[in-house]
Amino acid sequence: MALNQKNITMKKTIVVLFSGLLALIACAQNANPPEAVSKAFSDKFGTVKGLKWDQEDDEWEAEFKMNGTEMSASFDQSGTWLETETEIKEKDLPENIMNAVNAQFEGWEIEEAEKIETPDFKGYELAIEQDENEKEILVSEDGNITIKKEEREDEEDEDE
Repeated sequence: MALNQKNITMKKTIVVLFSGLLALIACAQNANPPEAVSKAFSDKFGTVKGLKWDQEDDEWEAEFKMNGTEMSASFDQSGTWLETETEIKEKDLPENIMNAVNAQFEGWEIEEAEKIETPDFKGYELAIEQDENEKEILVSEDGNITIKKEEREDEEDEDE
């Protein structure tokens, strides 16, 4: 009988610990940024719809809609603006950007496009794909291209 009592106590302890962990996770997802971050966001973007904050390390990211467009903006702990990303459709990319991408990556398809603005860069981030190859590229407003990330999916596994 004592063994069953220990099992029940252990199970209750596990349930309590698990419940506490879930509560901590839920609180972290609904985190509110420091006042300096909130003020910097309001000063830059005003009032927006669907504002959701997320924290990763020392950076705060706000996801929101402005004029019906999905956007995100990042700030450091002190409220310094770091980056704004705006989702766009391929058809909305400027002609000079499309020309630059097509000249350097003929036959590649644009899978995703975002307009990017940081204190040091204004342009576009594109996810492009051809066959099993994927790249993320940055294209400045004047059409200069930088490869940000490159992935190649091999046709055969190395384990075989």
